[in-house]
Amino acid sequence: MTNLDFPLTAIGAAAAWWLPNALLWRRLRATPSLDHFSATPPAADGSARVSIILPARNEAAHITACVQAMARSTWPNLELIVIDDHSTDGTGDLARAAAAGLDWVHVISAPDLPPGWFGKQWACEVGATHATGSLLLFTDADTRHAPDLVTRLVAARTARGAELMSVAGRQDMLTVWEQAVQPSVFSLILLRYGGGEALEQARRAADVVANGQCFMLSRDGYDAIGRHASVKSFVAEDLMMAQAVWRSGRRVSMALGIRQLRTRMYDGLSSLMRGWGKNVYAGGRFAMRGGATGRALYPFLLMLFPLALLVPFVVLAGGALMGLAGATAMLPWLVWGAVASAGVLTTFAVANRLNGDPVHRALLAPLGAAVLLAICAQAVVRGRNVEWKGRDYLAE
Repeated sequence: MTNLDFPLTAIGAAAAWWLPNALLWRRLRATPSLDHFSATPPAADGSARVSIILPARNEAAHITACVQAMARSTWPNLELIVIDDHSTDGTGDLARAAAAGLDWVHVISAPDLPPGWFGKQWACEVGATHATGSLLLFTDADTRHAPDLVTRLVAARTARGAELMSVAGRQDMLTVWEQAVQPSVFSLILLRYGGGEALEQARRAADVVANGQCFMLSRDGYDAIGRHASVKSFVAEDLMMAQAVWRSGRRVSMALGIRQLRTRMYDGLSSLMRGWGKNVYAGGRFAMRGGATGRALYPFLLMLFPLALLVPFVVLAGGALMGLAGATAMLPWLVWGAVASAGVLTTFAVANRLNGDPVHRALLAPLGAAVLLAICAQAVVRGRNVEWKGRDYLAE
């Protein structure tokens, strides 16, 4: 064996950390963009009525801008139903003020939360009861819709032959914690599910997903799957609705809408820990194949992803330190760590580039992996017990 064999073997062993980049590239190429669908709205008398259903609980920081953005929509036959879910920060009053003079915007108060329901699902169920449209668009209060979003989304849904069409938009990340963690989570979701074409070709319910920040389906399709009542006690209601639509024999798809939709999910480390902590275990286990056996193995597999992101940087740093101390036997480990770390950094760079962010933020990958590892560990310990916005739930 030559002196070059050990480094070459190390490079080969690190190749697995580059494979996600090839997979991401393939899946992004096969995902439609809303930019490619018509932004020209139909005539008012020839357009389907779209009901936007917006659940809002303690969203005072977002609700005004959210409603004002939707008010600029170019779709000619629209109604917006805001459901104030027992907010204590004046969300309902702010929504009414933002909707002043808009007779197609309705702000209603959600009835008391029934036993066994998550708050968001109950608010959506209430909103759908009041909706009059043949198309229902469910969205979140922390989103901002471009004027052409609804028009392009309706066109994309029709062109792709999808019952449920969701939008993956731009994620606004203002703090270093968001910039470190969010790309790792969204890379995981994209690697697991793929984009629009992969969802359309899925052969198992476990292989479809939706983005609950913005998704559209018909009233008929919504009623056929049992409405939000069918997912009332699942923390990842968007995932479960997508699976229900697939089981009903209808198509699920997704489009990129970086210019049409933007969201700021969390505003720092604490909200990141709480938000992803409620989803990655209690909700994510239903993304596993293999039924009950797969879900039983899920806690172990969940921990592997952040560990796989973090280990190359740990090995690289350790190899460099020991190399400086004269330990030449560490050369293969140093090479492996460098090549694998470069693969992880490239994955993060792709995620940032897709989101329209500077690629140098990929250097935050080690921090993001460490925080995600802590989030996953905390979520596994909590299990099905979920706390969100002052309410405690036991998820299915």
